[in-house]
Amino acid sequence: MIQAVQTSGKRASPWRPGSILFYAGLAVILLIVCFPFIWMVLASFKTQVQIMSVDKLFVFEPITGNYKTVFSDYEFVKPIVNSLIVGVFSTLLAVVLGLPAAYSISRYRQTMLGLVILMVRFIPGITFLIPWYVIFSKIGLVDTHFALSLSHLLINLPFIIWIMIPYFDSLPKELEEAAIVDGSSVFGLFVRIILPLSVPGIITASLLSFIFSWNNLVFSMALAGGNTQTLPLAIFNFISYASIDWGALMAAAVLITVPILVISLLTQRFIIQGLTAGAVKG
Repeated sequence: MIQAVQTSGKRASPWRPGSILFYAGLAVILLIVCFPFIWMVLASFKTQVQIMSVDKLFVFEPITGNYKTVFSDYEFVKPIVNSLIVGVFSTLLAVVLGLPAAYSISRYRQTMLGLVILMVRFIPGITFLIPWYVIFSKIGLVDTHFALSLSHLLINLPFIIWIMIPYFDSLPKELEEAAIVDGSSVFGLFVRIILPLSVPGIITASLLSFIFSWNNLVFSMALAGGNTQTLPLAIFNFISYASIDWGALMAAAVLITVPILVISLLTQRFIIQGLTAGAVKG
């Protein structure tokens, strides 16, 4: 009896063959996934010759001149500001329009409307490129933040709606019924009850929408100009007809990637809650 208790109390050794294979496989997968980012960061501290040399892959004398070149020779601050303006404004506009739409589709079972919005999301963005350009050029909005923000709604608005529909489905209807009995209007209960309970989902949808806007290149190629050049479009400045400034290009790529990576790490708890909220009901 005592031997059985002692045996059951022992923990499984983490060095079993199965565990070793699992962690070894996990390490290989992580290395494959993270290697491009690691190489990008290392290359941003190398000279052009070091980047091209296989012998200097990990052992080299780091420099910071590439980051200075990005801001001094390529004026990288302006694209950063433009991307922030377009990303924040398009995300806010998508949230303001998308949350009521998602709540309406969820509570009133407007399935057909939801399918139409989903179809818009599936259509490639390049399909709308020429119509957007013709419309904005006619009304004089090409090379403006407003035009870029509106074009990004084609991506952000359907995404926010379809992220929030299952989240609203997971909220108990008894709370809304109690609020209506107490004399609250539909708009009042939506603002005072539904939205505070949906903060993780809203943060998730907003963050992912901002990332999509931050990385969008297609609409910027047609609708942006010298005044509204965004970060993905500014990357082409490092590529000339005769050569590519790889060091400055890698430094610019790091500057584009790191803010999004930091924000994602800081808000990962909300992202997990928001993406899994509608998975289990009851």
